[in-house]
Amino acid sequence: MQTLGPAPLSATLEFFATQQGLGGTDLSQAALRDALTTAHSDHALLWLWRKKLADWDFRTDAKWTGTEPRTDARRAAIHDKLGFEPETRKVVDDLIPVSRLSGPVVISKEFTPWRAARSQQGHDWYWPKYAGLLATRPSWDAEAIANLDEAAERVVERLADPTAEQPYQSRGLVVGYVQSGKTANFTGVVAKAVDAGYRLVIVLGGTLNLLRAQTQRRLDMELVGRENILRNASEVESDYADDEDWVRDKFLRHGGRPSTMGAFDIIRLTTRDNDYKPLAQGIGELEIEKREQTLPLYHPRNLHHSAARLMVVKKNKMVLGKLVKDLRRIGPLLGEIPVLIIDDESDEASPNTTSPNKPDANRTAINEKISELLRLMPRAQYVGYTATPFANVFIDPSDTEDIFPRDFIISLDRPAEYMGVQEFHDLDSEIPPQERTVANSQEKAHVRDVRPTDEEDDSSLREAMDMFVLTAAMKVYRECAGPVPLGVGHFRHHTMLVHESRLQLDHRELRGRLLKLWHEGGYAGAAGHERLRQLFESDVAPVSAARADGYAVPASFEELAPHIGAAWMRIGGNENPVIVVNGDKDIERGEADFDRRGIWKILVGGQKLSRGYTVEGLTVTYYRRSAGNASTMMQMGRWFGFRRGYRDLVRLYVGREETFGKKDVDLYEAFEAICRDEETFRNQLEQYAVMVDGRPQITPAQVPPLVSQHLPWLKPTSRNKMYNAELVEIRSPGQPVEPASYPTSAAAIRRNTERWRPVLEALGSTPTTFTNPPDRSSRLPRSFAACTGVVSHNDLMSVLGQLEWSRPENFRPHLTYLSQLDGTLAKVDDWLIVAPQLESPGRVRATIAGSLPLSLVQRSRQRGKDSFGRIAGLEHQIAAKRMVSRASSSVAADENNEQLIGSRSGIVLLYPVVDSDKFRTVEEAAPGSIADPGSVIMAFSLIPPKTAIDSTRRLVRFRTKTSADTAIIDLPA
Repeated sequence: MQTLGPAPLSATLEFFATQQGLGGTDLSQAALRDALTTAHSDHALLWLWRKKLADWDFRTDAKWTGTEPRTDARRAAIHDKLGFEPETRKVVDDLIPVSRLSGPVVISKEFTPWRAARSQQGHDWYWPKYAGLLATRPSWDAEAIANLDEAAERVVERLADPTAEQPYQSRGLVVGYVQSGKTANFTGVVAKAVDAGYRLVIVLGGTLNLLRAQTQRRLDMELVGRENILRNASEVESDYADDEDWVRDKFLRHGGRPSTMGAFDIIRLTTRDNDYKPLAQGIGELEIEKREQTLPLYHPRNLHHSAARLMVVKKNKMVLGKLVKDLRRIGPLLGEIPVLIIDDESDEASPNTTSPNKPDANRTAINEKISELLRLMPRAQYVGYTATPFANVFIDPSDTEDIFPRDFIISLDRPAEYMGVQEFHDLDSEIPPQERTVANSQEKAHVRDVRPTDEEDDSSLREAMDMFVLTAAMKVYRECAGPVPLGVGHFRHHTMLVHESRLQLDHRELRGRLLKLWHEGGYAGAAGHERLRQLFESDVAPVSAARADGYAVPASFEELAPHIGAAWMRIGGNENPVIVVNGDKDIERGEADFDRRGIWKILVGGQKLSRGYTVEGLTVTYYRRSAGNASTMMQMGRWFGFRRGYRDLVRLYVGREETFGKKDVDLYEAFEAICRDEETFRNQLEQYAVMVDGRPQITPAQVPPLVSQHLPWLKPTSRNKMYNAELVEIRSPGQPVEPASYPTSAAAIRRNTERWRPVLEALGSTPTTFTNPPDRSSRLPRSFAACTGVVSHNDLMSVLGQLEWSRPENFRPHLTYLSQLDGTLAKVDDWLIVAPQLESPGRVRATIAGSLPLSLVQRSRQRGKDSFGRIAGLEHQIAAKRMVSRASSSVAADENNEQLIGSRSGIVLLYPVVDSDKFRTVEEAAPGSIADPGSVIMAFSLIPPKTAIDSTRRLVRFRTKTSADTAIIDLPA
């Protein structure tokens, strides 16, 4: 079954029972069901079934079935092959449900498949060993490993065949989430690549010594293994002899040198403590041996008998220069070596930030060295990894020596149990703000505001420190209450991060403030305990009661209090509760090295704590530092990551109304905007990854226009990484289109209002009632009234085509699409205009451009920009989307007025909007009478019918500029 897929289980069991002399054993499916249902969740039998079903569920090359991976149809096919009875199917599916992970999203050029030709590849050794090691860890279940297998395979299959005669350099990008396991993915890629024949692996491990050392250790521990590290030396000679995990036998074991067991060794050219250095004995270690001298190295008869070389190199000009110099000395052999370059945090230092408008300018230093590596090694494959991809997709695609991911972009699944931006924001929550609680609101559960006035007495910083001590006591309590779900019996790390500035002088001052608060905290006395009691009862207890997910929660502060002393000692028992991480190598390699020791401390820092560096056990964050672009800010989000066993204890103290430079910034709002930018980008990648007629809709070169921006001051990435890319058309069948950049001048607003007159005249005077089904928190239907009318498609386009905008380029791609719905692209007959009417006692109604009296709606422009945060009311949009969806299906219209539209009708939600800052003036000037057209913005949100798309199903059309060709390049729809 390992290679041929599932087969009849009963016959298989009977065969093996006969072979093993187990005649008489009950091998019925009833016995199997009993064994599965009575097994503990970690029982070996259940674990093996999870592993095998995950393998079959995820497999994309399952020749034994024509079903899609991770679907009910695939699982049914597995059951059929196994010959399962209906009762057995139900038991298995209940215990091991089909994975609903969507799998990695791939935007790719067409490529030549080569991975299926197993005869051309070596014996798999390192990938099975790596997957087996992960399987021993509690945080890696069978589904997670299968998902990692699939994601790594999507990368490797798009690299060049290492045994191919003709060299080819593929360049790709893998997009993960901040602190979400990208290292695990590229470790899997390296494992599969060396198994396939790649014999030199260069990992660019960040720009800091600490980050490079962390990456080296991970690869040594999980991939290289003890035998390759020792190379017949004694245990005490290992560079990990003082490492706790080495001593506890946590490093991978192969059972012997792989080269003596039919596989091949991995030779390390760097160690944890030593970056790449010029090879003392010439270039011997880089010269890869050839078994048959008359054949090139890439020939399978040579390739699969040679050792692989691995180096983890810091992105430093001097270090990379030494490597380039040594490689040049190898000579012609260099052209025969299949090479894999993994660039961790590839958006930092790697892209060329020299403007393409300056052709004579030198490339930036690190980018030049990476380009040299690629020039030297024609069989080198480049794969960048990042959580913030915008810098990479803005690289000039026509620059053949740069690292633009021309071959593929792969967006990884959001891992299970990961805490990201969504876990700290109530994005588009349907629950009214006044009804949100710690149980139904992420913000109320995990986020605490820091106001500028808190600086006067450090009140917020004091509370954050108290929370740190209190959550430490909660961890100690959980250790005593039962096994902690980390596989080590205790919480090894517990940390608090304080990030206010990048300046070392500020860090010293902040450390002094923290030490003063610590020593004055009275955590061993009555005063401190009284503060902790109040914080426990008002904050920790309610949140944990709602979100502890089965982990132990004390019934009262008295039950927790005995553990405060132990927590206090773990944090400050050495009189040093605060660690500064800002460049001191002794501190980086000692006190703040999470690999070498357990850390229960408060960490203070700036840049060193904001990219790649994983703050283990992070529970409380005090964050007050802004940045000028989304990529940098997202990398500062060290509070993202895996918090198994203490998710309910995580708190973010974040700055509100902070002043940076000449602007006031709400950091919490900024992170929400980044989240929307990121999710829009990922969702569009997913949307456009769908193949059309067996071919990709878009290639990586067409991705830059997909990057969006929700705050004007927060660019996707730094300006010197952004190149020209223009999105010409966005097609949105069945999806809301909501323009944002309305004009600000009274004259332009007045002209726009007058242009809406034909639509306003179509509205009827008798309101229509729209009803939505009950939501999760209510059993009652939700209704609203609206004035309605119908206009033809051409009449609406006549209005939209004349409107003025503060930024016309934002609406132009939508207008291009809508204008083609006259039959050029698809046919839309008419549009239902819905103008919701408010029913609150304080509502203001007025006549606008000769209309019947309509409700005026308050909306606020976003701080520092001309756009409104949101136009359409949530209930209104739900009703409109539901009507459009049902009109395009075969479902009969219900009582929700769905008979008002047909399958070729769209809906326009129309709102006479008054800026909240001016609403009182309008209310007093014209209550119930005629509104000044210059003070009312006719804002709208429209939803085209789902039928508004042609047979190609293509969704985008681009126009791009490159440095090589300044002419516009049109890519057909």
